[in-house]
Amino acid sequence: MQISVYGLGRFGAFWASILSESFQVKGYSRNPDRITPPGVLRVDLEELMDCHVLFLCNAISSMEQVLPVIAPLVKPGTLVVDTCSVKVYPTDMMFKYLPESVEILGSHPMFGPDSGKNGVEGLPIVLCKKRISDEQYILWKDLFRNMGLAVQEMTAHEHDREAAYTQGITHFIGRTLDELKLHPSSMATTGYSGLLDIVKQTCNDPWQLFIDLQKYNPYTSRMRQDLHKGLEKMLGTFDSIESLGDQNGRNSFPKD
Repeated sequence: MQISVYGLGRFGAFWASILSESFQVKGYSRNPDRITPPGVLRVDLEELMDCHVLFLCNAISSMEQVLPVIAPLVKPGTLVVDTCSVKVYPTDMMFKYLPESVEILGSHPMFGPDSGKNGVEGLPIVLCKKRISDEQYILWKDLFRNMGLAVQEMTAHEHDREAAYTQGITHFIGRTLDELKLHPSSMATTGYSGLLDIVKQTCNDPWQLFIDLQKYNPYTSRMRQDLHKGLEKMLGTFDSIESLGDQNGRNSFPKD
């Protein structure tokens, strides 16, 4: 089976390398400076389309620019699989732009170069059916499982709703904490070290990914509103405590 990967950025190069352990893989990048990972054949766009399965590893925000370009080139019967961290928007865009002769599957590998640096055994991948035969869908569920991945099945909306309060909130908090310029400390607790790990992991991903996660997931706006309400509630609690202390005198709080 011939596999093609469109986009050899940080995740695309990693994913192409993982796939090359099980399949023949060709790769393409619009950026000539991108390094071709070992085991992957670098080709031009036209040759990339000569494949059984095409994985799209471009940025979420570039979907509406990429799809009209590749749509006339994709061969009938090809399965096109996106790997975006949101699912409603890219699967809708693929359905809109790709010809009916092409099958469509939404996927979200829930890992990347950092979390998958020691292998992908046991790591989750979410699959969202869009326009794909039962036979092809079952085949790829089995192939992903043979790669050691833990397959999860859900609709695109179910994915985005859950992702907003898992991945989306993690990236938002990580980027927010980065603004505080936190640093390692000899007094660090396990919890604090965990916060630094979140900052490091989220800020190691491209800024565009962070923006796209917040912009193209229809449920992240609600997540941010809930987070804002929670922060206001906590701040309000301490404002009330401080106000009570001032009313009773600055030394009115119990002493140890």
